[in-house]
Order: sequence, then structure tokens, then C-alpha cells
Amino acid sequence: MRVLLVCFLALALFGCNTKQTPTDPPPKETSTTDEKAEKPDIEEVKEPLEFDARLSLREYPFEVRTFPIEAQRQQLEMSYMDVAAAKPNGETVVLLHGKNFSGEYWERTAKDLSAMGYRVVIPDQIGFGKSSKPMRFQYSFEALAYNTRALLDSLGIENATVVGHSMGGMLASRFALMYPEFTQRLILVNPIGLEDWQEKVPYQPVDVWYANELKKTPEKVKAYMQASYFDGKWKPEYDALAKLQAEWSQSRDREQVAWASALTYDMIFTQPVVHEFPRITSPTLLIIGTRDRTALGKNLVSPEVKATMGLYEELGKRTRDAIPGAKLVELPGIGHIPQYEAYDDYIAAMSGFLEETAPAAE
Repeated sequence: MRVLLVCFLALALFGCNTKQTPTDPPPKETSTTDEKAEKPDIEEVKEPLEFDARLSLREYPFEVRTFPIEAQRQQLEMSYMDVAAAKPNGETVVLLHGKNFSGEYWERTAKDLSAMGYRVVIPDQIGFGKSSKPMRFQYSFEALAYNTRALLDSLGIENATVVGHSMGGMLASRFALMYPEFTQRLILVNPIGLEDWQEKVPYQPVDVWYANELKKTPEKVKAYMQASYFDGKWKPEYDALAKLQAEWSQSRDREQVAWASALTYDMIFTQPVVHEFPRITSPTLLIIGTRDRTALGKNLVSPEVKATMGLYEELGKRTRDAIPGAKLVELPGIGHIPQYEAYDDYIAAMSGFLEETAPAAE
């Protein structure tokens, strides 16, 4: 009887125990959603094309390098050109492109600045040109400025003159606000964002911007630039400006490019810098083509409201008065892209300001 009781107890304690012993194989680990999210946007390997999302086979005017960026749980690449000075004067100029452009269109400016003795750095921002275009990215001017500063730090540049055109003017302004000691001078060439469109234009979700981007065609791209930038006129040299957006509108990667464009439209609309102009401390030059009428959302308001938007002959003066000590050079009868429409006047204004504000020789 006692033997039976001992056996019964042994079975109760050990026979029903399902706990694994050291000889049991370990359970298989399963991936979690968090682990999968560590690399959220792995780009599919595709045949490189001239006008794919990264402009893989597109020739730029100067050697293109890439700067690795780890941001928002993904590995990105920022493409840039670093143009050496012909006879170095020890200064650097950074050229920041606009919304519908890449660093490529700064070629003539960069060559002239190099001849004047300046090192010239021309980045393609994340989401633009040859740089990465992540499908999940929270765009902000602060993030783009931070990336730009990281690039310049990696190149050993301790300070620079920052030049921004169109959207690049908003970015340059934000950069100067974030890094005042680094920004030797600020030069704004027909920048957008000299007014806060949110005061007049209803908000549009990113999906609306995306749908509009997908409607682009080469013909629509040229028609927009001709009407908005060049007062209905067109010259053969303007074809190069339209080519990027025109080719992307029918590219294999048009959806990826359109999504990046939609996200950056939202950034531009919702992140005004105009209210912070009084805090800019860097010596500032405004080069303003007064015929410019560029404004975001003009098609979403009444004709009466539209007539009050993008009045650069007024916005230039207002901005000059808002930025302490700013200098304004107006180019009458010139539109949104002075560096193409009135290059000689534009480069004369820039070079004159650079000379006037040059650091004293030691």
C-alpha cells in the first residue's frame, strides 16, 4: 500500500509536468511588429534610370557624393555637390534649391562663385533630386536644416553663407534661426513663405496634394512654369528647368516622387517662418524679382483673395523691414527665378553683397 502511494505521488509531481527540460529544443522566436518596423522602407532594387526616384543615371554638372543619414528609424542618403574654389578665399557658400528643382540648377551660380574664391556646397534635400525619398518621413524645415548642418560639419565647414531660392529660402531662413553663429550671411532669392498662406487658404490633406501631383503631365508642368514663373513667355533655356518635373510626371517611380512632393507641400503650408523674421541676426540680402506672384493655394480661394497673394513688390519691402538690417535689391519686371531670367543683375547683387560683408583681413 505504501509503495502504491509513493508511485502515485511521483506521478502527480513529475508525470504531468510539461515544463521543458534542458534537453528540450528551445521554442522558435517569432518576429514582432516592432522588430519589423526597425527597417520600415527598404527600397526595392530596380533597374537604374535617368529619371527614376533617385535620378540614378542623371548627370549633374559636378561630382555627386552621398552623405549617410540615420533618421526616423531608417537609413537615408543625402546627395550633394562640393565645388572647390578656383583660388580659395577661405569662405563657403551653401546653395539651397527650391521645391520644383534640385541642386542641378545652381550650376552657373556655383561656377561664378568658385571663380570668385568661394567653396560651394549644393545639397539635394531628403525628398528631392538624387537624395532618398522615403515613403514614411515627417518632413520639417528643422529636420532639413539639421541634416544640412550635419553634412557641413562632416565636411569640416565651420561657417558659411547660406543662399536659398523659393522653398530653399524658407529652409535657409530656418537654418539661420537655428544656427545663427554658423550663418555668416543669409541671401534669399525670391523665397516663398514671405506671407502665411494659412491666414487665407483652407487646409488641404496630404492625400489631396498627392492626387494633384499624380495629375501632372509634361504639358501641364511647362504650362504652370510659363504662367507662374515667366509671365506667359518661354525661352529655350527654360526647358532645363521644366525637364525634371516633366520627366518625373511620367516616370516609373512617379508615385514615390509624387508622395514625397505631397509631404513637402504639407510642410511648406503648415510651417511658416515669416513670423520669426525679426529674430534673424545674420547679415541678410533679399534679391526679389517684383513680377513674381508665387503663392501656395491661390487656386483654392476667391478671385478677390487671390489678388492679394504673392505680391512680391510688397512682400520684398515688408520682409526687408522685418529682418533687422536686411538689404533689398529689387529686379523690376523679373519673376520667380532671377538666376535664369536676369542672371547678370542677380549675380551682381549677390557678389556685391558678399564683397561688402566680407570678413576683415587678418
